[in-house]
Amino acid sequence: MRSCSRPEGVEDLLEVVGNNSSGTNRNDSSSVLDALRDRARLAEGRHAPPSAGIIDSASGRAAETVGAGTRGFDASKKINGRKHHIAVDTVGLLICVLVTGADTQDRTAARDLLARLKHHCPSVPHLWADSGYTGTLIDRARSLFGITLDIVAKLAGQVGVVVLHRRWVVEPSLAWINQHCRSVRDCERLPEHHEAIVRWAISTTSKLLT
Repeated sequence: MRSCSRPEGVEDLLEVVGNNSSGTNRNDSSSVLDALRDRARLAEGRHAPPSAGIIDSASGRAAETVGAGTRGFDASKKINGRKHHIAVDTVGLLICVLVTGADTQDRTAARDLLARLKHHCPSVPHLWADSGYTGTLIDRARSLFGITLDIVAKLAGQVGVVVLHRRWVVEPSLAWINQHCRSVRDCERLPEHHEAIVRWAISTTSKLLT
């Protein structure tokens, strides 16, 4: 059953975020997600700011309301829609998200995702990723953002699902996104609107946060 409810304690967090905000409306999905992630990390005895993370992506189908200019066809997945590009910490908690057309290559979208990550969470100097992020992106990440990108490739002769070191952490996060009734199918006209839906989906379905 897909969840659309608010996790326990979010109402209190909304009030705290609003009271501590200098802007006119900071009761947004990003602020709530940050507060929930910090609370979860502190509860585990970790520092609130993450020091490392994992990036990955997943394509999802889009409704007719999504225009041709912001959607695409993922040939490998046979999906016409949009793609979620996410960065999570080493626990699997979402740090930031970027939504593009499903035809966008991971290494291309990662340029904007890393810029967003550096701006939003500059404490992350190290990332793990799959082989879709190889090439010039590794040097770009180091020179522009000071981030070391470590590629975790599939095992030689790998058949079926295998839990790979570090990379597996991001898989539950992608699954939590698809468990939410508003993100299983993209109906938003603007990608940034769906990014907010993704943040809300993680905030309400992630077992680590709720």
